[in-house]
Amino acid sequence: MKNGAGAAVAGVVAVIMVPLLVVIMVLGSGGKEAALAACAPSGNVTVSVPGGNVAGYSGEQLANAATVVKAGQDLKIPAEGLLIGVMTAMGESSLKNINYGDDIHGVTNPDGSLTCSLGLYQQQWCLPGNPWGTKADVMDPAKAAATFYKALLRLSGWQSMAPDVAAHRVQGNYSPAGYTKFIPAAREVLEAVTAGKIKVGATGCTAGGFAAGSSGSGDDYPWKGAEHNANNPITRLAYRNCTDFAWWRLTQQLGLEPVSSSKLGPGNANTWGNAWSRAGWTISKTPKVGAIVWYNTGQYGHVAVVKEIKSDGTVIEEGYNFGIPPNGAYYTMTINPNTPAGYLYLPTREQFETAAM
Repeated sequence: MKNGAGAAVAGVVAVIMVPLLVVIMVLGSGGKEAALAACAPSGNVTVSVPGGNVAGYSGEQLANAATVVKAGQDLKIPAEGLLIGVMTAMGESSLKNINYGDDIHGVTNPDGSLTCSLGLYQQQWCLPGNPWGTKADVMDPAKAAATFYKALLRLSGWQSMAPDVAAHRVQGNYSPAGYTKFIPAAREVLEAVTAGKIKVGATGCTAGGFAAGSSGSGDDYPWKGAEHNANNPITRLAYRNCTDFAWWRLTQQLGLEPVSSSKLGPGNANTWGNAWSRAGWTISKTPKVGAIVWYNTGQYGHVAVVKEIKSDGTVIEEGYNFGIPPNGAYYTMTINPNTPAGYLYLPTREQFETAAM
């Protein structure tokens, strides 16, 4: 497997990775089982190759996408898994069954040997024990896709992970960001090859594993394995920072997948209240479950999320990157409700889309 986005773009050699995180989310009133069942593809959905161009893909690429989806259906992979299968092949090979890999750029395995990545998923066929299959297997789109899906199924908690994170855990590429930009196109292609019968989006069934309008439970931040303080290309904030977690929780509660914060421009935590004021959203001194807890003191300030309001009026906040020095980890803490500068109430989805998307 190779990293990054293009069929001919070299990346760092992939290794077989042990799953490092399990993300757990609350899926709304129907429960996790009901939500995931709603995402499961129907066994009688016909897969076909659409004509023309879909999200920049055509011909052989769409034929390969159809093969990937059919391979997943044969294994009873739910819809969000099919999305991950298509998205990953886009990132690894541009949905082309290429007969070369990173070795042409001199990329090596940890033991110094050249990599041997081939095919749709850039799976290494020469590894001891052939965990990804033989050379013929990785060059067979149906077999390569089936091998990918089986590895995905072995990944504990994959249905609760963001699709790029799940792909990263299976493929072992350098970063989930190598797949992120392909999520929208993968949705379009998945819908096209199933004639609109399978849809994975920000309403109803979602690729991130939560239903619209739901709130998370505990540390469900999808990038907890990312490098602390590195740029998050989706949110335009910093991984494992208080702002990134709060923005993630905000969009999650609105039933949206994570989006860029650039348009709203909340900035450092101490200026989030200013952004709320510019947008005309409510700032209050009264805590409310789900609201952003806003501290405007210090050089950068701090933001968290109201997790619970106890019977004595104290507030349990949840967040990331609290402490001296900030550690990039999840925490919960009981606070006096009068301590924060204010509580930033969530806008409606329509208000958010107008001001921030």
